[in-house]
Amino acid sequence: MKISPQDGKALGVVVEGFDANTATAQDIAELKKAVYTSKIAVLKNQHLDPEEFLGLGKKMGEVAEYYEPVYHHPKVKEVFVSSNVKEDDGKQVGVPKTGKFWHSDYQFMPRPFDLTLIYPQVVPSRNRGTFFINMADAYQSLSEDLKLAVKGTTATHSVLRYFKIRPDDVYRPISEIIDEVNGKTPPVVSPTAVEHPHTGETVLYISEGFTMSVQDADGTSRPDLLQELLEATGQLDRTYEHENIHLQTFEKGDMLVWDNRSLIHRALHTATPEPAVSYRVTVYDD
Repeated sequence: MKISPQDGKALGVVVEGFDANTATAQDIAELKKAVYTSKIAVLKNQHLDPEEFLGLGKKMGEVAEYYEPVYHHPKVKEVFVSSNVKEDDGKQVGVPKTGKFWHSDYQFMPRPFDLTLIYPQVVPSRNRGTFFINMADAYQSLSEDLKLAVKGTTATHSVLRYFKIRPDDVYRPISEIIDEVNGKTPPVVSPTAVEHPHTGETVLYISEGFTMSVQDADGTSRPDLLQELLEATGQLDRTYEHENIHLQTFEKGDMLVWDNRSLIHRALHTATPEPAVSYRVTVYDD
């Protein structure tokens, strides 16, 4: 196994010669170290079926299936499917147009994932990739005034803003759907800046997609502070040219493994998308 920095990129390494089926405990330890250090690992020339993909996730840690079954692979429920391609019988497997907003996976849950593994299956010929922001670096680049303003504050996160209406939700009252969402995934509160459990870095734990509010220690809402932080980190830059934003491209046979505690991400979508299918496995690394 060879691990090399990505040419001309601030984030990420390229991993060559990695065999998911024969990887030893030492191989997995080296891979995870590279992910936590460089934030993204691109595993080249991977050829895994869904069961083998799940097997790699289990080697990395405790795999968690997504709480909404509509995203599940029909044969391997732990594999999350993002797809805009219908099956031959016309059925939709997985969900299209996922991740069109800045977020980290499960940020709206009390226990966020440590690692995310994405394995593209149908790769567009153009406009393919995922935008990332390293929120540890973003915190360090804040002005001293903003760092002081963040100290002692908390952030409230919820899935509600970008919850996708399911086919069986059609014609249901919106209030009923909102109550159901809040009952299943109630808002969670965390410090606005948290310590990374594996690296000790201070991570700014907010996202445009899931963070509903920031509040002072006395509970006073600070919409001005949340807006400043989103702007300072680059999440409001719709040109995606902010210095904090990293575009990670991929090709057929690549697998991406990233540090979900440090990174927020946003899928690259266009108005006229090509067919695209990706599998995802998410892991707790305790």
